[in-house]
Amino acid sequence: MNAPDKKPQPRWTRRKEARPEEIIAAALDLFVERGYASTRLDDVAARAGVSKGTLYLYFENKEDLFKAVVRGNVLPVLQHGENLVETFSGSSADLVRKLVRGWWELTGSTKIAGIPKLVIAEAGNFPDLAKFYYDEVIERALSMFREVLQRGAAAGEFRKVDVDHMVHVALAPLVMLAVWGHSFACCEHEKLQPEHYLEAYLDMLLHSLRMPQAQEKKHARK
Repeated sequence: MNAPDKKPQPRWTRRKEARPEEIIAAALDLFVERGYASTRLDDVAARAGVSKGTLYLYFENKEDLFKAVVRGNVLPVLQHGENLVETFSGSSADLVRKLVRGWWELTGSTKIAGIPKLVIAEAGNFPDLAKFYYDEVIERALSMFREVLQRGAAAGEFRKVDVDHMVHVALAPLVMLAVWGHSFACCEHEKLQPEHYLEAYLDMLLHSLRMPQAQEKKHARK
């Protein structure tokens, strides 16, 4: 006689250390779907399969949970990029390509791309969250790309530019692509093709940074 099948255990009976990650994953889903203001902790707990009391064991409030979502999903991608900048031995143009395509693979093509749109949309009502995101994400992204531009200029690959402003110009199209995917994409008759967008973006950016031909030859003779 076969033993009766065991009933599936509810998610909240899983090991305790797994629960914060499950709550963060549920919160990411809901923040991207509904925005910050409309996301309720009751709904996050329900989607994570835990009680609201359990959620409060790990997160003090919704702001604390949102910060955990950013730190658990966005900051590791930034760290990956920073490590690449530190260790990459190829040309600066190839480094830019690798960073951009890595960003798309790890962030732009995932639900994490909904976070910038959320922050932009709700910054006016939640300035503390905007300040947190600026300090922990935007500043690091700008600093990382600033280092890449300076690396390229020092090697004679890129022309000298106003780096402090160019980093904003360089990163803005990537932010727009992320925002577009979570806003106007639903209205398009012909869907924007992200891979083609990124190729056009890289072509425009790298051609604008490239040393003029005469100067390239001058550097080559040195």
